[in-house]
Amino acid sequence: MEKEGFWVDKEKAEEISRRYKKLKDEIEDFEILNLEIESVKSEDELKELEKEIEQREKEFFLSGKYDKEDAILIIEAGQGGKDAQDFAAILLSMYQRYLTKKGFKIEILDQSFGEPGPEGRIGIKSCTLEVKGKYAYGILKGERGVHRLVRISPFSAKGLRHTSFVLVEVLPKIKKEEIKINPSDLEFEYMKASGAGGQYVNKRMTAVRVTHLPTGITVKCQTERSLAQNKEKALELLMARINQLMEQEKEKEIEKLKGKKIEPSWGNQIRNYVLDPYKLVKDLRTKVEKKDVEEVFAGNLDDFIEAEIKYDKISKRN
Repeated sequence: MEKEGFWVDKEKAEEISRRYKKLKDEIEDFEILNLEIESVKSEDELKELEKEIEQREKEFFLSGKYDKEDAILIIEAGQGGKDAQDFAAILLSMYQRYLTKKGFKIEILDQSFGEPGPEGRIGIKSCTLEVKGKYAYGILKGERGVHRLVRISPFSAKGLRHTSFVLVEVLPKIKKEEIKINPSDLEFEYMKASGAGGQYVNKRMTAVRVTHLPTGITVKCQTERSLAQNKEKALELLMARINQLMEQEKEKEIEKLKGKKIEPSWGNQIRNYVLDPYKLVKDLRTKVEKKDVEEVFAGNLDDFIEAEIKYDKISKRN
């Protein structure tokens, strides 16, 4: 920063300045923590200090390149028909409740509704959420993968037990200056925003679909009020997708992360949600289990998320 001509490239200089401030703040936080440790005089002070140290420990595990960034959360119904669409809606509600409790700002960028079911239930085929807040990506990235639900199907006239699958993807939100896109490589389509039907159908041409021609990546945004806003959000989502592809190629993991696409079906799940013949939510990687499935669906995911954060860091070391 002290070099002559540092501010010639303003964008680069601002990014370095942000990084410097972030590192400086982190160092100061640890220096303050050191002083607090040295001056502890009571049991109450010790308990408060333990909470702070636990938070610092979590931040240590969240030290990946994009862990502090905002996130894009994508939920897609897989095998299971209406049951899978209903399960996707349940997971959407679960994440919305969890993120709201944690103080994150959520915005639905695109949503494709499923077929109506009993009691007016409408599932979703897919939904894309923007999640804003510190460490959004780092906290959510462990949720990516296939989620499996076993229950007595509310869509079965005979009351049969069904298994359904939903794919969850999590991407970091990428800053515009990080990826340069040639405007001629983009193809835009404009359409009416879709809804659940009836009064919710938008009659105006506000939805935007954009395709990146060199990679074939296509994204869509339809929930903003204006065409311009949807176009801007669609481009942000496209950059996140392109960055994901670049990271995968850079790390030479194309077969694992790109070439071998994970199907939302049997054998690929990371977590099981069982409602019948017994009740249990079990993460197959961290082995965390919860018998109160309703509590998990109500957004109480702390035990799963915290175990995933540590699992991700440790598994990469090994």
